[in-house]
Amino acid sequence: MALICELDEQWSFVGSKARQHWLWYAYNTKTGGVLAYTFGPRTDETCRELLALLTSFNIGMITSDDWGSYCREVPKDKHLTGKIFTQRIERNNLTLRTRIKRLARKTICFSRSVEIHEKV
Repeated sequence: MALICELDEQWSFVGSKARQHWLWYAYNTKTGGVLAYTFGPRTDETCRELLALLTSFNIGMITSDDWGSYCREVPKDKHLTGKIFTQRIERNNLTLRTRIKRLARKTICFSRSVEIHEKV
């Protein structure tokens, strides 16, 4: 059975807001679980890393927002873009930001090292 997954990236920071840290992940729309994730800058290379992690799954369709990396790297025949297709993963992003204060944008709780940030 082919899976439908949503792709998205989530911004956070380590130490100061100038030290951006991006979480890229794939979300299974059926089970609500995370299929794969990677950390890296907001570039095409990081998008390719995430897609490489998804090759072991039987992915039928990939949905995402209209970010350029997804449009360039995801095969056109398996790709849907639009806000309506990313509701679940965006809701998951909000849940993560609400429950894990290190991911919140405006907070006094922040990670001081990348190692600790990635463990959270």
